[in-house]
Amino acid sequence: MVSEKVLKEFAKLAVRIGVNVQKGQPLSIRGPIEAYEFIRLCTREAYEAGASEVFVDYNDNVRTRMNYEYVETDVLKEVPEWRIMKTKYGIDKGICMLNIVSPDPDMLEGIDPSKIKEVQMASMKANKPFSYYTMNNVGQWSIVAYPNTVWAKKVFPDLNEEEAVEKLWEAILQASRVSEDGDVVEAWEKHNAEVKKHSEKMNQLNFKSLHFKNSLGTDLTVGLVEGHVWEGGSDKASNGAVFNPNIPTEEVFTMPDRFHIDGTVVSTKPLSYGGKLIKDFKLTFKDGKVVEYSAEENEETLKNMLETDEGSVSLGEVALISHDSPISNLNILFYNTLFDENASCHLALGRCYPSNIKNGTEMSEEELMAKGGNQSMIHVDFMFGSADMEVIGLTHDGKEVPVFEKGNFVI
Repeated sequence: MVSEKVLKEFAKLAVRIGVNVQKGQPLSIRGPIEAYEFIRLCTREAYEAGASEVFVDYNDNVRTRMNYEYVETDVLKEVPEWRIMKTKYGIDKGICMLNIVSPDPDMLEGIDPSKIKEVQMASMKANKPFSYYTMNNVGQWSIVAYPNTVWAKKVFPDLNEEEAVEKLWEAILQASRVSEDGDVVEAWEKHNAEVKKHSEKMNQLNFKSLHFKNSLGTDLTVGLVEGHVWEGGSDKASNGAVFNPNIPTEEVFTMPDRFHIDGTVVSTKPLSYGGKLIKDFKLTFKDGKVVEYSAEENEETLKNMLETDEGSVSLGEVALISHDSPISNLNILFYNTLFDENASCHLALGRCYPSNIKNGTEMSEEELMAKGGNQSMIHVDFMFGSADMEVIGLTHDGKEVPVFEKGNFVI
């Protein structure tokens, strides 16, 4: 199993590079009960970094499943006032947020999709007033992963539980650049610098649109908003702290123009959403909106996601990742977006990131919408990259520039 030394290095990564908690700043940690030892290490690391206080909320996939099985929908939909007050209290204090994910990709398989949708909608509506805090990078936030036996067996079905968990640990740590004898802070500073080279190049080219095409059936043109900004690797919060929202990360991403998205995109990896896996799905866009869709498995879940609100049928993000990249080369289907999105070009249905347009964090939602940005209660990434993906950038003067050939950056 993972040594205490490596686990401490992973905690350092989460706290020092992930959220980068500042002296006198509170930290919120949300994670699975299985990760209590790791959460204790993160808590100690945070206090040693100068955190004023660390708050911990534990979650449990098994209990979540029980709630959906036994509790009435109207009860599950209730969002207690104390939860809202707790979130507001943290934001008022300038808190940073660490989310440790440990998924069960099939957690809600067999549960009525309409029940899941109602509960999710109630939660999203209650929390919408606070979404700006992370979407606008007002405060630092980060996501890291922790294995569990159910997830490990899903990823490595031919291994026994102990072997599967160990194998998943190896993959998570390798993807996160954590090793027994390496300096994780130095490794991530170097990695962030490499990722930013691609975003800087894309910003220099300032494309009007990108055309994606592969042999699976993707033939999609994605317009980019005027003044768009490509980002990747680390971000900066309003307090000046540099942090890494996703660990791991390989992407560079920007804001699509929701008025100019046309064509068809075919998924290349399953999407875990609402405790279910949506497999082999296809979306057709016209004038920026999904007009047709299909899925081989859990099409009802895809339908519910697309019907969340007006903005859930358009895009809020387009991200580029070479097929020949560290996570992709692991050749592992993680059944989790945090990893699978960093192994493949992806798009996100729903809300845009304001930082992906010049002066966007100073704009109102209405101003962002007028620029072509998208607003929604959801932001759901799905993967469509492939080994034969071709991407052509169209400049404002009509010039075509190859961006990807055979699945990889050529710029």
